[in-house]
Amino acid sequence: MAVDVRSAQDQQRAIWDDVSVGWQRWQEQFERGARTVTAKLLRDAAVAPGQSVLDVGSGVGEPALSAARVVGPAGRVVGIDLSPAMVAAARSASSGLANVEFRVADVESLDLPEASFDGALSRWALMFAADRVRALRVVARLLVPGGVLAAAVWSRPQDVPTIGLAFRVIAERLELGPPPPGPGPFTMCEPDALRAELDEAGFGEVEIDEVVVPFRFASVSEFARFARDVLPPGMKRQLRERYGSVDDPGVWSDVERAARSYRTAGGAVSLPSVSLCVRAVAGGARAV
Repeated sequence: MAVDVRSAQDQQRAIWDDVSVGWQRWQEQFERGARTVTAKLLRDAAVAPGQSVLDVGSGVGEPALSAARVVGPAGRVVGIDLSPAMVAAARSASSGLANVEFRVADVESLDLPEASFDGALSRWALMFAADRVRALRVVARLLVPGGVLAAAVWSRPQDVPTIGLAFRVIAERLELGPPPPGPGPFTMCEPDALRAELDEAGFGEVEIDEVVVPFRFASVSEFARFARDVLPPGMKRQLRERYGSVDDPGVWSDVERAARSYRTAGGAVSLPSVSLCVRAVAGGARAV
């Protein structure tokens, strides 16, 4: 079934606007694990002083902010996100960095000069593009010949408990069926399909590595609070309809119970989550 691009974009914008406050609240905690992937993306794209770098789907600011510190005052970073609330958060976080700007934009229709970036980054964002191949073609067009896209996407749901665990528990509680066609956190989780989309978009020299991201929470209750704060609005609405409140204690007791199997000896919750990290090379400007 074909996905209506405009409708999917509107839905994604609404979701990320809704959860932006939650992601801001947990940004420091999340980045303790996520910085492992950010560092790899910067290495894979060979980000260096003086370069121009595009960040696709910056969310509340990363990895654009880290890239801005690397490229220095002679370089520039442009971060895009389709959520105005996320962009506002990223702009707030970028205070003091004059070489980074954040724009509200969707990558499928991004209107920037061809071959204007030395490298492109994207951390857990490409999966949410309404038309992934078109989005990748746009990125290829914006890169200089030989420019590198370094991106991270999530692996299979069972390998990403940080995101998938609470979703699974709540979906079972609500007796939800498979997710409908369209963007989602696990829509690029299969390496062969991911490679095929990159090939179709015109990228070459594709490399895909599995990276274990060391997410950690102080307790099962802290993990449950994180999961509640970043829960998509559709699930929140269904919880209210079924239980009268997003904060139904039985639901979150079930989430905590599921998280107990990830507890360490000291009571913390360790949720190693698998990310697919992609390095792909653009051959030159292409029509979209």
